[in-house]
Amino acid sequence: MTRGPKRPRTFEQERPRDRTTGDSRNDRGSRPADEKPREVTPWKDSRNPGFRPDRRPAAAPRPQGPRFGPDIAVLFGYHSVREALRANRRKLVRLHGTSAALEKLSGEIAASKVTVVPATNEEISALLPGDAVHQGLLLEARHLEPIDLSELPENGLVLVLDQVTDPHNVGAILRTAAAFGVDAIVTTERHSPALSGILAKSASGGLEHVGMATVVNLARALETLGDMGYLRVGLDSEGPASLEDTPLTRPLALVLGAEGKGLRRLSRENCDVLARLDMPGPIKSLNVSNASAVALTLVRSKLQ
Repeated sequence: MTRGPKRPRTFEQERPRDRTTGDSRNDRGSRPADEKPREVTPWKDSRNPGFRPDRRPAAAPRPQGPRFGPDIAVLFGYHSVREALRANRRKLVRLHGTSAALEKLSGEIAASKVTVVPATNEEISALLPGDAVHQGLLLEARHLEPIDLSELPENGLVLVLDQVTDPHNVGAILRTAAAFGVDAIVTTERHSPALSGILAKSASGGLEHVGMATVVNLARALETLGDMGYLRVGLDSEGPASLEDTPLTRPLALVLGAEGKGLRRLSRENCDVLARLDMPGPIKSLNVSNASAVALTLVRSKLQ
């Protein structure tokens, strides 16, 4: 079928229409004075009759959870809670858990005689920050008592953290320390994360097995360790020798600085030796928690 030639658009077709009244813009002046403009019905969402296109719905507030008292350490996650129940190093207040999670820990619960509060996942989430992964378990307990430097073993192995503030990093260091049999971690009262919550979750139970010595002044603590006979080795990317080539003896204190800042001046001055971790690849630095794992691997192989 052959179509005829296209008909040219007429002047009436070319005239734009007024979006409010539907009239041609060129006809506005000819409309009678008593004629009312045609009302335009605003668009509505049939699925949400109360929707107004000129008003966006307010975002739902993010749940923050209640604040526990300062004397309560909040532990969540399967491994953190299980090790707290097994270690029996702290006073347990109450355990919130789902039926499935409580069933997995039935033996530990019976042995610890902790008060159990059955709860749903939603109820536990309401007690914690919005990003907490609790695996159906939340334990309220007292804080672990810190140890004194005088309680460190004569032939011990300790880690000293110089203002490492990220709870994920400190938790990962605790987990590594527990795996390598570190006797204690020395940290400062200020510029260090709370020993609960995210840190305990990241430690995956390591917090229950490694002693924590909190001090006011780290430089003085390093002096005390030196007086106790500890060899103080500071990890420094600019160290004069690699850790592999550094002679090591027990008792040993391995000093790690915060990411970016590294060891502070007084911490460096109170170390017996500075050593670096030689990396064969193009990236020469490691996250502080990974650096602690590499360093402890080298230390263990040299001290055996």
